[in-house]
Amino acid sequence: MGLELAGFNHLGLVEIDQYACMTLRTNRPSWNVIEGDLRCFSGRGFEGIDLFAGGVPCPPFSVAGAQLGVNDERDLFPDALRLIKELKPRSILLENVKGLFDPKFQLYRNSILEQLESFGYHAHWNLINASDFGVPQLRPRTILVGFKKDIFSNFQFPTPNYPKKTVGDSLLDLMSNNSWNNIDNWYKGAQEIAPTLVGGSKKHGGPDLGPTRARMAWSKLGIDGSGIANFPPPKDFQGLPKLTNRMAARIQGFPDSWVFAGGKTAVYRQIGNAFPPPVAHEIGLAIFKALKLSLKDDSTDNERKEKIPQIAA
Repeated sequence: MGLELAGFNHLGLVEIDQYACMTLRTNRPSWNVIEGDLRCFSGRGFEGIDLFAGGVPCPPFSVAGAQLGVNDERDLFPDALRLIKELKPRSILLENVKGLFDPKFQLYRNSILEQLESFGYHAHWNLINASDFGVPQLRPRTILVGFKKDIFSNFQFPTPNYPKKTVGDSLLDLMSNNSWNNIDNWYKGAQEIAPTLVGGSKKHGGPDLGPTRARMAWSKLGIDGSGIANFPPPKDFQGLPKLTNRMAARIQGFPDSWVFAGGKTAVYRQIGNAFPPPVAHEIGLAIFKALKLSLKDDSTDNERKEKIPQIAA
């Protein structure tokens, strides 16, 4: 969604989870959603695209897990590199958790840069916080952006220029939907940025807001992180309310118009594991600008100059 807002046209969206695929097809029937395992996907037919983008699975590098890295079966960086080599995109965008910046993974990060260099790309790792781009949670993420070597000099990471959004300001209307008597007190205590939403995986985790430390951080904002509620708190509710999935989606930066498919757990996993659309939008704009600048500088073909960059994500 964020990259679409930045001006890209999606040529292919590869996703293994059936409910996530249903969500994509429901919201954007025109998108080419390819349901299946990325490890079995061939880039044939997508060669020469403008952008290859992906959220590589986080569990191999997350501090909430065992941090097995390359020894974790869910590490898809090798397949991302394989597809980049096959597709030869003009630019690359990959994201992962902050844990990938741990010193133990420095050699791994460097090896990825070296492989991209051998493919003809300049690439750079950066650490960004979603809260710097209008999202009401911290959500630090490692971002890898790469370009063909003649384009890289046109790119600059976006500069944070958004005021901080708090949990209270973001959720006041949803939390008060059932005329909760304690809404004013709750609002006053929720004037901070949220901790990072934890989506869990099919192997571990369910519809809750994460491990003990995360739940404690949520409780300081007046949120019970032990689960996800079906409805906002009723009028006479006492104690700490739970988030609904719609509230969690707001915390991730999704518009209320975005529909999620599946049951409560499946929906929450999609939300909690998502990359916030406003952040993808800002990074996408910067990549789009770099690509357009390179077309102005290097192309004498008027049609090519006016082409809208494409993406296979």
